[in-house]
Parts: sequence; structure tokens; C-alpha cells
Amino acid sequence: MEKLIYILWRDPAETPDAYAQRLRSSLSAGLRDAGVRGLKINVADSAVTPAAGLRQMHVLPQADAFANVWVDSAIVGLRAPVDAVIAAHSLRHAAYLVSESQPLRNRRRPPQAGERTDGFAQMALLKRPAKLDYENWLDIWHNSHTTVAVETQSNFEYIQNLVVRRLTTDAPAYDAIVEECFPAAAMTDPYTFFDAAGDEAKFQHNLKRMMDSVARFIDMDQLDVVPTSQYQMF
Repeated sequence: MEKLIYILWRDPAETPDAYAQRLRSSLSAGLRDAGVRGLKINVADSAVTPAAGLRQMHVLPQADAFANVWVDSAIVGLRAPVDAVIAAHSLRHAAYLVSESQPLRNRRRPPQAGERTDGFAQMALLKRPAKLDYENWLDIWHNSHTTVAVETQSNFEYIQNLVVRRLTTDAPAYDAIVEECFPAAAMTDPYTFFDAAGDEAKFQHNLKRMMDSVARFIDMDQLDVVPTSQYQMF
């Protein structure tokens, strides 16, 4: 089985909530009919409007949704029905074959099929800095930063998707797509985000530790961050 991530852009004429509903109904049904083994949708709907201040933009226009799709094979001819369903539900899309790692599984607020997961899901799209070769970049991210990300934030799910290859020719050159789930309060309260509610010293410590860590392997001016609602469909 292989995991694909499709980045979706909606038609601006369609509202975010109408688009989210269409993805959860029509897209989900179409992908199930196409033989998809599993589907999770992340979409920037009105429920995450309070998190607008967390957005970071590099590739414009910024993505509106993400379809996490599990298939038997990513071979072009075999995934063609999936591509067709995705194309019918987006103004534009980009596809990636990824290798998924879950350093922090969601055991605290487990998703219910078809329902919105509690809190919100922050999608971060990374490019490897030119200063690092691939092996060093991956070593810093996986073998050092992972612990920092879990220990300094209030995230209750942390998924690292390493891009194996781009499947569409015009896909932005991302090297990784990260998903982190946080409590709803973290959309507007940085103290909650950094797991330091009511504790200034802990907040400053966690913030510095996190920023020092990401500076080692992420060029912040090339980072995209999209707050989303997470829907585990099937």
C-alpha cells in the first residue's frame, strides 16, 4: 500500500465551507468508488478562521485543502481513477507520493469517521535548505527535532510525511508535508500552543527551544503553514 497527498486549490467562487462540504461528501464518495483504501481530508474551512495569524505563505496562491489517500499502487495507470476524482473537485491540484511516520499518534482526541477532529490541524510544507545535504537534513528533522516538537508544544498528533517523489509535473518542490494537531485554544493563544498556559518562563523556554531547533533545518521564508480542520473519512 502507498500513501499519496494531494494538495487542492478551490475555485474562489466557491466558499470555504461549501468546498469543505463537497470534499466530505462528493469527493469522499468518488474516491471510495475509485477503490481508495483510506481517506483523510484537511481543509481550511471557517472553523479554523481564528487561526489565520498562524498562516505562513511562500507558494501563492496558498492551498485550500489536502487529501491524504491510501492506495494499492501509485503507478500512473492504476491511480488514474483517483486522479480523475481529485481533478473534478479542485481548480488545480498537486500530487505527492510520501512516506508517513507518526512519532505522536492521536490517542488523546481520536478521530471519529466522517466527523471533524477536535481542535485543529496545522499543515506545514517544507523545503530542504540548500545549506544541508539530504542525509543531514533528514537526520536533524527525524532524529533531533522530533523530540523538540513533541516536548515544547501542546500537539496531540504529529505526522511526518517525507516526499518520495512528485507525481504531477507542476507540483511545488516540497520535500516534506507535516501535520500537527493542537487544541482549539492554540489557534489564538501562543501560551497554549507552546504548552505553557499561565507560565511565562516555560513559554519563553519552549518558544526558544523550538525556534532554535527549526532554524537548523528549515528556511522560514520558504515555509508554508496552513491551519485546517481534519476529517478522517474512512
